[in-house]
Amino acid sequence: MDVVVAGQGYVGLPLAVRAAEVGHRVVGYDVDLHRIKQLTAGDSYVEDVTSSRLRAVLDSGAYGATADAAELAGFDVAVITVPTPLRDGVPDVTYIESCARTLGEHLCPGATVILESTSYPGTTEELLVPILEQASGLKAGVDFLVGFSPERIAPGSPRWSFEGTPKVVSGIDATSLDVIKGFYGGIFRTLVPVSGTRVAEMAKLIENVFRLVNISLVNELAMLAPGLGVNIWEAIDAAATKPFGFTRFTPGPGVGGHCLPIDPMFLSWKVQEELGVPVRFVELAADVNRHMPDYVVRRLTEALHKRHMTVNGSRILLLGLTYKINATDLRESPSARVADLLINLGAKVYGSDPNIPDGDASELNVPLVDASAEEIAAADAVVLLMDHARFDLTLIEHTAPYVLDCRNRLSGPNVETL
Repeated sequence: MDVVVAGQGYVGLPLAVRAAEVGHRVVGYDVDLHRIKQLTAGDSYVEDVTSSRLRAVLDSGAYGATADAAELAGFDVAVITVPTPLRDGVPDVTYIESCARTLGEHLCPGATVILESTSYPGTTEELLVPILEQASGLKAGVDFLVGFSPERIAPGSPRWSFEGTPKVVSGIDATSLDVIKGFYGGIFRTLVPVSGTRVAEMAKLIENVFRLVNISLVNELAMLAPGLGVNIWEAIDAAATKPFGFTRFTPGPGVGGHCLPIDPMFLSWKVQEELGVPVRFVELAADVNRHMPDYVVRRLTEALHKRHMTVNGSRILLLGLTYKINATDLRESPSARVADLLINLGAKVYGSDPNIPDGDASELNVPLVDASAEEIAAADAVVLLMDHARFDLTLIEHTAPYVLDCRNRLSGPNVETL
């Protein structure tokens, strides 16, 4: 089939490459010209797609990247994987709208459009379908097919591969669902069909709300435990020995990426708009996590004070800047908030993250250095925000004058855990 994957980021590129590998002719469409240039050169910026895999599908002719909408004409299946950010607490679906208009202009009878971008329940039927119909002059469910299939990307996960993660699929009608199952069935090992697009949209939000609420719970307990004389990490380890009714979550400096700080707020906004009531668990959980970087800085300030030092003028080294272990993604990373708070207090802040492509952390406003013995020893305090496998934890333990360990990976007289 001729396939278009609109949006070539952390979701779209793995899908496009995998679809090309299983035999489809794939056009990867993106409006970011720099991104298209990288892809055309065979340079992958997504950790789950190696440059060698990308070059293989480029060389075979099964995949091509473009910013020219004219090259979308004649597609059999188009998958939308564009961003859906929040703007002042309101879902920004303008990328979906723009992409839908572009695809609608090239939509032919018999084609299928699938939305993967996370959004509120009703997005597919209330937003996507009308735009496609208006732009194409065709009728959904009669002339073309539509569905929703939420992305489930686990960047850097050694356990869950892209194709090995069960894939939820839905359609606006039975025919749409059958065709969408046929498309994804050749890409993923396991499909999970549901009765409609609203169910699939809600399922994605439930997954993310579950994680957000539980991470927020352990983060709040981590802030309270020291006052009770309790090591929260030991208590969690003990609770996790229960073989039923418990899922282990651990504290950290906050949450990042798109799934946790942003996606659950789509549900909160939609419920408030439609029903006029708050989703209290979501809003409370989001509030707890928003303040975790503040707690990290407060703990660091107290530790420096005990050593007769102040944050103002101290050299602070932040280790692990991405939002997820072993990933390359800086989106919504709590490290940015930690860095800003420390800078505002007068600290000289440096960062180190071996996973950031090309060493570019300009959005964090901190200079990057290697996590060498010299840099670690030169810091007045080291904060382990993310315990990437590429960090030498033993070196950190033996070299740093003081470490605030937000991941419970280090030990020694100079180490405190969050």
